[in-house]
Amino acid sequence: MEVSTHGSAKLRRLFNRACADYQLLQDGDRVLVAVSGGKDSMVLTRLLGERARLHKPRIEVAAVHVVMDNVPYATDQNYLRQYCEECGVQLHVVHTHFDPTTDRRKTPCFLCSWYRRKALFLYASEHGYTKVALGHHQDDILVTMLMNLTFEGSFSSMPPLLPMAHYPVSLIRPLCLVPEAMVRDEATLLGVRPQHKLCPYETTTRRTTMQGIYQQLEQMNPEARYSMWRALQGRSQSNEG
Repeated sequence: MEVSTHGSAKLRRLFNRACADYQLLQDGDRVLVAVSGGKDSMVLTRLLGERARLHKPRIEVAAVHVVMDNVPYATDQNYLRQYCEECGVQLHVVHTHFDPTTDRRKTPCFLCSWYRRKALFLYASEHGYTKVALGHHQDDILVTMLMNLTFEGSFSSMPPLLPMAHYPVSLIRPLCLVPEAMVRDEATLLGVRPQHKLCPYETTTRRTTMQGIYQQLEQMNPEARYSMWRALQGRSQSNEG
């Protein structure tokens, strides 16, 4: 589906700018995008599918959907597969699970995320992918910064590009410059069908609470996101120096 609107064009400019500024895509990359069925990963799949049709950089894109067998999620895998095919991207499905009794110090939400990531990186490394793409947008990154500052005493967040220490792949976040509202609007324009989630831990996390605080900051100052982003980027450049 081709969507030509001002909002869609701006989203693509931010996507392309992120890929260029942070050197997320290189010629010859094999990119595996993690597809959950949510708006962020679905929009990212569309963008990467479009990028794969360009001559430079020449990249190959595939998608993977990780099913956590012991968490009651309801995703329409047929719909996900059809959507990916429309984007020119093949979808792979991987199953995994975790035991919440193995580590009482960690929340089920943390364990679920950790085992999903492990399955994702393992699949990518075993099948020769060089990059793993996640659908984190700018709001996700800024909320993570606030969480790390509040609970860990660390002024840090999720970087746009992260080489993995234990796997021969790099993690990329091509939506890092895109506000969540813009992703939501794009998903609506593309007709992305919301998936029905049944996760029992979804609304009981620190992240959910911090998202509310972040929204209050934006209500206090509509420019807050840009101030926080500049501060975060300045901190990253200082650490690199």
